[in-house]
Amino acid sequence: MSSKTILVPLPSYGFDPTEAAIPWKALTENGHKIVFASPDGRKPGADSIMLTGKGLGLWKPVLQARKDAVEAYSGMAQCEAFCKPLRYAEISEHNFDALLLPGGHDKGVKEYLESAVLQQTVVNFFNADRVVAAICHGVVLVARSIDPITKRSVLYNYKTTALLASQELTAFNMTRLWLNDYYLTYPGITVEQEVKEALTNHSNFLKGPTPMQRDDLKHLNRGFIVKDRNYLSARWPGDAYSFSSELVKMLE
Repeated sequence: MSSKTILVPLPSYGFDPTEAAIPWKALTENGHKIVFASPDGRKPGADSIMLTGKGLGLWKPVLQARKDAVEAYSGMAQCEAFCKPLRYAEISEHNFDALLLPGGHDKGVKEYLESAVLQQTVVNFFNADRVVAAICHGVVLVARSIDPITKRSVLYNYKTTALLASQELTAFNMTRLWLNDYYLTYPGITVEQEVKEALTNHSNFLKGPTPMQRDDLKHLNRGFIVKDRNYLSARWPGDAYSFSSELVKMLE
């Protein structure tokens, strides 16, 4: 298998460590090159609550990033590419074979989801028929990427999944008494609602089976992914291994 170069843009702070580090580990172990990008070219940082579990209270064992993800993040955070990312403004899709878009619900991800530069980058990758893989809130960035010619989201004629409204609202309700709206990136609308509005038909949003357990290398069947042509999507950190495994196959 020939080595591919994958672009992974991230916000300055607040991305989900599992959704970035598990794919990074799978891709690098398969010989691919990862190039990170951040708004200002400085080393980005993952959501510290997800890394440490601090503030999650009784729900820490359920909501915190799992030990394998924290270990993968530790390795990723020390690699040169992560420590010396590109600036968003330096991105050119011509230099990459694929685009990987992790998610994260901390308010810090807004600069990533709302970046006009990244939205145009997504459009360029779709128009060039390059692989685009998005998980959780990363799908929101794809949904917001409007092709200037069609005036529609690049997802308009695609099938996709993303963080389910049931997942987002459950996490919010479990922690709202002390974390307020931490789990609601945009309190007025869920990820599922926004993504559905970008599609030609709401039925193109696939929820998959009820997410009960997180997947791993020995239990890929626990994860849920949707692949439509050059585009791959998943719902939450519990799909990260299935998502990563399929992305590696798409790059072969």
